[in-house]
Amino acid sequence: MRVFVTGATGFVGAAVTRELITQGHDVLGLARSARSVGVLEAMGARAHRGALELPDTLQAGAKACDAVIHTGFLHDFSRFAQACAMDKAANEALGAAVAGKGKPLIVTAGLASLDSPGAAAVESDPASPPSDVYPRASEAAAAVLCAQGIATSVMRLPPSVHGSGDHGFVPMLIDMARKTGVSAYIGAGDNGWPAVHVGDAARAFRLAVERGPSAEVYHAVGEENLHFREIAQGIAAGLSLHCASLSQDQARAHFGWFFPFASIDQPASSAHTRARLGWAPSGPGLLADMRTAGYFGEETR
Repeated sequence: MRVFVTGATGFVGAAVTRELITQGHDVLGLARSARSVGVLEAMGARAHRGALELPDTLQAGAKACDAVIHTGFLHDFSRFAQACAMDKAANEALGAAVAGKGKPLIVTAGLASLDSPGAAAVESDPASPPSDVYPRASEAAAAVLCAQGIATSVMRLPPSVHGSGDHGFVPMLIDMARKTGVSAYIGAGDNGWPAVHVGDAARAFRLAVERGPSAEVYHAVGEENLHFREIAQGIAAGLSLHCASLSQDQARAHFGWFFPFASIDQPASSAHTRARLGWAPSGPGLLADMRTAGYFGEETR
């Protein structure tokens, strides 16, 4: 199978690309730059020049392949609303390209968009509608495509997809702790962050695309409910810093724009995904990865 992968040189997308190639698939990866072309070719993939904000290039890549995995996203939280709008348009463009073709289309969403705080979210739980507070519209766009008869699957990723080379939320927290001299959590720190190793997430994407066209929702969750306090304590130990509980007001000042993410309380089950895909995550847990995968080296700065 030839699979078009957006975000193919990113942290998750590169892992998906390697997983697909290892399992005998051909990958056409979206490449914004000459550097990205070189990275893809070194992995054994073919490169397709284009960008998320150029829907014609997305459609050309999708039309040239048998399946599409959309992992690309502009991870610039100073322009989060713009990034979310771009992602919505990308989903729409990819959906239009596969309409009537019987091609699998898998888009990526986050578990933070669910509305079941404190309870373990399951795959059948609906996402909250996009809002000014959380404008990401991946699932809303997928639902519109499904209503149009374009089978679109959603892969929900947890707040931490971890492993060597991670540049997501945990490295951001490590940088904050370095700069402020304290690793912090809010109140008792019992709010739940699910997590998954990047290799396990990549395998879930590959198994989902191999199932063929569907309108499934999947949870790529390896650890259902890590307490945020545990993550903060792991960061404190890794940096030899104090770990502190903060009040809501103190936390807003400490975390700044990151406060809504530090407040996430979304434990999540992946029982349906495991049964449906035969998926059995086997990578190390987040706390172990933080100790052994270079989280406190130069790459996290």
